[in-house]
Amino acid sequence: MKKNLPIALCFSLIALLAWQLGGQVGYRQLEQHGRDEAFRYSQLISNEIKRYEPIVALAAQHPQLRQALNSPEQPQLIDAANSIMQTMATIVASSDVYLMDASGHTIAASNYQQSASFIGRNFAFRPYFRRAMANPGAPAFYFALGTTSRVRGLYFAQAVMPNDGSEQPIGVITMKVQVTTLEQQWQRPDAARGSEMLITDAQGVSFLASRPDWRYRSIKPMDSWLQRQLVEEQRYDRQAITPLLTNALPTPWGIDAEYLMLAEQEEQRSYLSVSLPLPSEDWTLRVLSDTRPVFWTRILFLLVSCLLFAGLLLTWLYLRERHRREAELAERSTLLEQRVAERTADLEASNQQLLAEISERERAEAELKAAQQELIQAAKLAVLGQMSAGLNHELNQPLTAIQAYARNSQRFLQRGEQETVAANLGEIVNLCDTMAELTRQFKVFARKSAGLPSQVDLRQPIDAALKIIRAQDSSRGIQIDWQRPEQPIPVHGELIRIEQVLVNLIANAVHAVEAMPDGQISLEIQQDDGQITCHVRDNGPGLPADSEQLFEPFYTTKSMKQGLGLGLSISRQIMDALGGSLTGQNRRDARGADFILRFQPPRSAAQPAERS
Repeated sequence: MKKNLPIALCFSLIALLAWQLGGQVGYRQLEQHGRDEAFRYSQLISNEIKRYEPIVALAAQHPQLRQALNSPEQPQLIDAANSIMQTMATIVASSDVYLMDASGHTIAASNYQQSASFIGRNFAFRPYFRRAMANPGAPAFYFALGTTSRVRGLYFAQAVMPNDGSEQPIGVITMKVQVTTLEQQWQRPDAARGSEMLITDAQGVSFLASRPDWRYRSIKPMDSWLQRQLVEEQRYDRQAITPLLTNALPTPWGIDAEYLMLAEQEEQRSYLSVSLPLPSEDWTLRVLSDTRPVFWTRILFLLVSCLLFAGLLLTWLYLRERHRREAELAERSTLLEQRVAERTADLEASNQQLLAEISERERAEAELKAAQQELIQAAKLAVLGQMSAGLNHELNQPLTAIQAYARNSQRFLQRGEQETVAANLGEIVNLCDTMAELTRQFKVFARKSAGLPSQVDLRQPIDAALKIIRAQDSSRGIQIDWQRPEQPIPVHGELIRIEQVLVNLIANAVHAVEAMPDGQISLEIQQDDGQITCHVRDNGPGLPADSEQLFEPFYTTKSMKQGLGLGLSISRQIMDALGGSLTGQNRRDARGADFILRFQPPRSAAQPAERS
């Protein structure tokens, strides 16, 4: 409990500071916003006044208005003045324009056709009339509630001077502009929510307000002299002036605005009041901003301070825990180093023994691979040995024919039959080419394979294997059906190894059907979903029930003269090394065996290997 007391005190102090700082920031934001809005609205009012003052000064120079003032008894002049002022009111968007003589009597008005027309009324009591008559060179400006229309307005008045150069005015022209547009400007979308506008006159009475219930309210208590002045000027006619209940509160530190509490419909609400004097009429513009956003600013600062405090606290706790763990790890590291030192010698001895075993295993694997290669080569040579008789027969026949052609050519040469001799020599050349091609196939087949697997056209090893098989006497009388595709069949493999497998499988098929009168062997390539297979089928007696036993080393169904039982075992090892497979089964469509070679598709864009 005592350990947590300093943390609680720090948190309380930070929370208090954040609350105070949030209040300062919130009040300053409200004050600045209030000053910005007050400046904006004061410029709006100033522009409105500057807009109409030159207009009314220009209207006072109209000659027909002077004529109407000089001869008010002539109806045509009065009608012309009424029409002119009606046009003026329409053009300058004012509610009323009217003309008064030197006594304040209205002789013409823009609303002459309305029932509440100003014609015949006397406005000499209005301050704007007295000011215009007292200072003819400057326009008079005034705000009041219309005694006839009961509509608030800004009054712009200008004295009308005679043509004879006299300095005594002969009348006053006045324009009235309604203030509803100014109040509506305060309610535009960019006006801050919770901010209100209030304009008071020199007596402290509000006549413009963003809230209707704040109009005709006094900000400060009014004495009897001020009340009599308002009655004499009839500025607000018979409108009752009620006080706006306010209570000044202590101003926050660093804030120049007033901090007020207003009573509103049995509810009190605090406002920050920013005042801006409007010197044109001794008015005061007040912007009252609701202080409730300050509370949420304080809450925001409080939340941020809590997050910062929590972050700092967690960082401190993390660093303290890290320091403790580092000390603990240092102690454990010392103990671990001692244990490591004790076991280092044993590990070094074990490593040396392991390295020796690895070297021995690598040497054994190398010897095994060499033995496998030698075994494959021996198997190929064994096949060649079995085919030697057929090879002798295939070579003996061309040699006998060459001998016969050569003897005949000697006789024909003695007779001078050159054409016959040339034909015989051509036949001898063809027979020599046939013998060379046959021996080349056997030489390539007997060569050791030293190449890496690459892309191979499957048709090539099949063609080469068939040339070797057809050279044997045992293949005579056997129908070999090779359905050779027109397009290359690229597979992943090695040309000589695939040829060795095919020679072995086709030779086995020849042995299986050589005793049959209608022996048939078929070779077919199939492609299905990226899988490439080659089927070697015969119509012999077929395979035993356990076909997998055929692929075991030294297992054979032939006599010892025909083989040792290593051909299929070596063929399967070759296919496994190339990433493919070799399986055997009995045919489903007829009698006989079906050996299936499965190849992987090419792994790169390498060109198919060519025979040399």
